Amino acid sequence: MKILDWYILKRYLGTFFTMILLFIPIGIIVDLSEKIDNMLEHKVPLDAVIGYYLDFTIYFANLLFPLFVFLSVIWFTSKLANKTEIIAFLSSGVSFWRFLRPYMVGAIIICIGALAMGLFLAPKASQGFNEFKYSYLKKNKKVQETKNVYRQLNDSMFLYANNFKPLEKSATNFTLEYFDGNALRIKISARNIVFKDSIYELKDYVKRTVLEDKDVIEKAKTKDTILPFNIDEFTPVTYVAETLNYTELSKFIKKESKRGSSDINRYKVVAYKRWSIPVSAFILTVIGVAVSSMKRRGGMGVNLAVGISLAFVFIFFDKVLGTLANQSDFPPIIAVWFPNISFGILAIYLLYNAKR
Repeated sequence: MKILDWYILKRYLGTFFTMILLFIPIGIIVDLSEKIDNMLEHKVPLDAVIGYYLDFTIYFANLLFPLFVFLSVIWFTSKLANKTEIIAFLSSGVSFWRFLRPYMVGAIIICIGALAMGLFLAPKASQGFNEFKYSYLKKNKKVQETKNVYRQLNDSMFLYANNFKPLEKSATNFTLEYFDGNALRIKISARNIVFKDSIYELKDYVKRTVLEDKDVIEKAKTKDTILPFNIDEFTPVTYVAETLNYTELSKFIKKESKRGSSDINRYKVVAYKRWSIPVSAFILTVIGVAVSSMKRRGGMGVNLAVGISLAFVFIFFDKVLGTLANQSDFPPIIAVWFPNISFGILAIYLLYNAKR
């Protein structure tokens, strides 16, 4: 790469990482100021708080990194434009497309890093972030179904529980049914079920086996047995998709689709965003260059105002459509990719006009 490429690439990456290093401590301070009373009230251990903010750093950076990319590009490109450096580059015979190349290289580097973070590192941080929040700060907040839980585990197995207690790994008025087509073959019921030491303990156990000519009934006051499901499969926590890496999430979505889960759209939105967020950073880089590469009356402030306005419009569409997909039958893939497609078209338009 030539001197121009290295100059722009170093400014791009340097401004991006500086932006992260500036905003993350601000985010931690704001979050701590909001939560410190709750932490003191619940006597949260110091090591748990430190672990939480390590996870918060990754969670926060992954969530807002396209915005950091966008603001970084606008910031340093506006400075180049105000110093007439861009005019000097283009006047020396460098085409606008050639001037754009180091930006694209920088965007690719950042997107690859963001993709790796979103697929593997961010899920682990999200798990720690959410577990801390619901273990210490929002103990009474409902994060999964606990009343009248009904689940289809596969094509032939269904379970029901009147009252599920996740922390105690127990449930009351439990029923497990096996079907062969539309015919019920086995029905297991119990007043109470508890999972411990890799087995299930059932109270007031009743097993009904439906044969061709008769029903076989087995009863016991207490029955220890192994059942073909995990107690956690009763109801996943609402944030479960965020805590799975991409391979685990793909398997989880397939399993939940077979079960007819009502939250399947929520899980798909999370999966699609693992890929769409890095692409959005690339698109926002192009828009940032197109918006800020011209010297304007009013200087850097005008470019920042335009850029921040576009960023908030992008975030608005992303959040509204994501919520719509989570709570309705709106296709998740459209909800996730529509902002990228629409802003991709805008990027091409702005780039064409900036080139002219």
